[in-house]
Amino acid sequence: MSEFRVTLRPALAGRPPISRSGVHIEALPEGTVLHLLANTSSPKAPALDAEAKAAGLSLRTLSPGQWFAVSAAPFPFAELNDLKAILKPKADVVDQSHGRVRIAIRGSMATRVLAKGTAVDFALAEFSVGQSTTTLIGHITVHLTRTEEEAFELIVLRGFAESLWDDLARMSVEFS
Repeated sequence: MSEFRVTLRPALAGRPPISRSGVHIEALPEGTVLHLLANTSSPKAPALDAEAKAAGLSLRTLSPGQWFAVSAAPFPFAELNDLKAILKPKADVVDQSHGRVRIAIRGSMATRVLAKGTAVDFALAEFSVGQSTTTLIGHITVHLTRTEEEAFELIVLRGFAESLWDDLARMSVEFS
C-alpha cells in the first residue's frame, strides 16, 4: 500500500513582509490553530488557558465558550490526540491549522491602517491587550487579537488570505 501525502504551499508564500513608516505586516508561520468548543458544564477560559499554555498554545477568545488556541509551531498529530484527551472533559478540539492563516500587523500606525477597513474601536480602554473580536476588514471576516499595545494578530480563512494581504498592503500605502 502506498502512502499518500499532501503538502500545502503556505498561503502567503512569496509575499515578503511589508515595512512602511510606522507599520510592519508579515505572514506568521503556519503552525497551529485549534478551535476549542467548551462543553456546557465547562469552566471558563482560565482553566483551559493553563492547559493550553502547558501545551505551548495561546488562547484567543472567539465567542462565549469558544476559543482559538494558536502556536507558531505545528502540533504533531500524536500530541494533538493527547491534548484532545486532556481537554475532552472541558472542550472539544477541532484542528483548523490547514484552513486558517495568521498575519501580524504592528507599529505606531497599525491601528490607523486597520481602522481603514473595520469599525473596531482601537482605543486601549476599549480594545485592550489580549482582547479579541471577530470583525470584517472590507468584505473579509477576520478574527482580530491585540497581542501588544501596537501589535495585532489577524486569523483569516486560507482562501481569503491573499485578498486580505492585498487589502492591508493597499491600506498601508499612505505610510510609505
